[in-house]
Amino acid sequence: MTFVARGAHLAAMREHGLRIKSAIEGESVVKVAAVERLDGLPAADLVLFCVKSFDTESAAAAIRPVVGPGTGVLSIQNGVDNEDKLARILGPGHVLGGVAQVFATIEAPGVIAHMLLGRILLGEMDGTETERARAFLAACGRAEIPAEISDRIVRTLWEKYVYLVAQSGMTGLTRCTAGVLRALPETRAMYRRIVDEMVALGAAEGAGLADDYADQCMTILDAIGANASSSLHHDLTHGKRIELEALQGHAVRLGERHGVKTPTLLDVYAALRPHRDGAAVG
Repeated sequence: MTFVARGAHLAAMREHGLRIKSAIEGESVVKVAAVERLDGLPAADLVLFCVKSFDTESAAAAIRPVVGPGTGVLSIQNGVDNEDKLARILGPGHVLGGVAQVFATIEAPGVIAHMLLGRILLGEMDGTETERARAFLAACGRAEIPAEISDRIVRTLWEKYVYLVAQSGMTGLTRCTAGVLRALPETRAMYRRIVDEMVALGAAEGAGLADDYADQCMTILDAIGANASSSLHHDLTHGKRIELEALQGHAVRLGERHGVKTPTLLDVYAALRPHRDGAAVG
């Protein structure tokens, strides 16, 4: 496996390897091959595409040298429009959709802190089960990584999207964790309004969400750890660029396209917009 990285992360991985500090499985270090450019390397069987959504276009251009006729590109990202962007840049037939049910952050260059969960769902965008999907599933099994092939990956992506837009929006807006959000009637009600608006958008998009999916999201909120937040909350509180456009922004634009009212989503988007590119503007 070859990692593509840049700057301090690239230097750290080359010198020390990739360090994983897991609250569940302990600490480990893996020596890895890390490069900045892929020019001259042979075509890959599968590319794990795990960048922030705002880097999708530039990262897609970076992997082009190793995308051969049969190369699969598994997008494991936040949001529901990355797969379309990748298909436009790399051509049809390469892209698989994926969902990582995990909470992890970059603690330092070359160091990943893993706090919660750890499972991958993946599938071809047309719902077929292919040899490349089965091969990746088998590789996950050998690595003892819980994984599953979904034959309705668009629905799977939307299930995460609905929940994540609510969780990231509320933790980012309030700077509070799940325990606070679910305990206070006002924040709980606002959380539910976001979920309801997102479910309405999913219906307009034909995502195939279950009729009770809004209730399921609230059950997830009640079940997760009290200290659970979101990657958007982490990036926001550390002055980093946030995935606002792929999450709340895309949802607001879908509402405008479909004529679905999203007043709560629009309020969250507007309140977080000054922080989109890092430290607040002005």
